[in-house]
Amino acid sequence: MSDSTRFLLYYASTSAFVRKVMISAQVLGLTDRIERLDSAAHPVERDERIAAFNPLAKVPALRTPEGISLYDSRVICEYLNAFAGGLLFPAESDARWISLTRQALGDGLIDAALLARYEFTARPAAAQWSPWAEAQLTKVRAALAEIDSQAPILSDQPDDIGVIAIGCALGYLDFRFADLDWRRDHPRAAAWFERLSQHPALRATQPSA
Repeated sequence: MSDSTRFLLYYASTSAFVRKVMISAQVLGLTDRIERLDSAAHPVERDERIAAFNPLAKVPALRTPEGISLYDSRVICEYLNAFAGGLLFPAESDARWISLTRQALGDGLIDAALLARYEFTARPAAAQWSPWAEAQLTKVRAALAEIDSQAPILSDQPDDIGVIAIGCALGYLDFRFADLDWRRDHPRAAAWFERLSQHPALRATQPSA
């Protein structure tokens, strides 16, 4: 496939935000047009390869066939949706704002979980601050409570960017925070996520170390 017809994506199989892009791409029928580029994104050790697309050196970072660099999963997913003429971002006003707010909920859960994880994996032991990590996990628990309350009305198909973001957030907790046992206190969210996880786009994008 020539450069004029493909997307170049700095990729990490462990990133929930990259997974969000790849689920969207699969739902939109664009997976075969995406070339995955190796990356080593890290909160301290900067990967200059990624910086060629994104000065923040964070994934996901995408270059379009026209040579435009896009970064942040929210921007990339909306671009792919527009490119494919998809329906992941509702056009109708109320539905759109609800979808975008659910996306913010899922992304916020991922952000808080990442910050908690970085506290113990990126900081030297002498510099770690447990109250900071616990404050982030408080945000995770609050987000889980909100997801549990909404679960009965969420689609069990990845047909909306809010649903995709929340699904990626719960998948990240399974991947990095298995000891959190989030399902125990959130049975409606757990049942919903079990149904959503059966979709081929989620099965194909399971995070791996």
